[in-house]
Amino acid sequence: MNVYATLILAFAMSMDAFAAAIGKGAALHRPTLKEAIRTGLIFGTIEALTPLIGWAIGLAASQYIMAWDHWVAFTLLLVLGARMIIEGFRRPQQEEYQQPQRHGFLLLATTAVATSIDAMAVGVGLAFLQVNIVATALTIGAMTALMAASGILLGRFIGPVMGKWAEVVGGVVLIGIGCSILVEHLGLLS
Repeated sequence: MNVYATLILAFAMSMDAFAAAIGKGAALHRPTLKEAIRTGLIFGTIEALTPLIGWAIGLAASQYIMAWDHWVAFTLLLVLGARMIIEGFRRPQQEEYQQPQRHGFLLLATTAVATSIDAMAVGVGLAFLQVNIVATALTIGAMTALMAASGILLGRFIGPVMGKWAEVVGGVVLIGIGCSILVEHLGLLS
């Protein structure tokens, strides 16, 4: 994967966190920059760790499926992208309630883990593509930290409806990356 593909992947992986952070920001009473940075760091750290875990799992199995690795990556990204699109359309409207000043660490960490499961699966696929997993994971983590912090600050203004569309766009991007990997490995554009 080249630098551009890595940045696009990081952006796509951060869309779940961005969508969740918009909802979290919309739930807060006037979120501060400090709360946005705190949320971004929690989400980014967890999002950087999960592709490393997935990569280790994928590397252990890579010798058995090297002949069809591009199909594995394509299928994983297709399924994850489709899941993000479906979840984006299923996301209900947020109910009105008393807005807190900040979210607890456990709530943010649990949300971050839930939004980073797809990054673990992507890490499995990356093991078959022989990429620099540390650089890729750090890029995903940094992009997620930035997007989650932005989502907290924007959530108050944009609200949960935009979070739904952010997740849909992230799913479309994942499917596009999967198609790109498949096209590249099959040599269809040569």
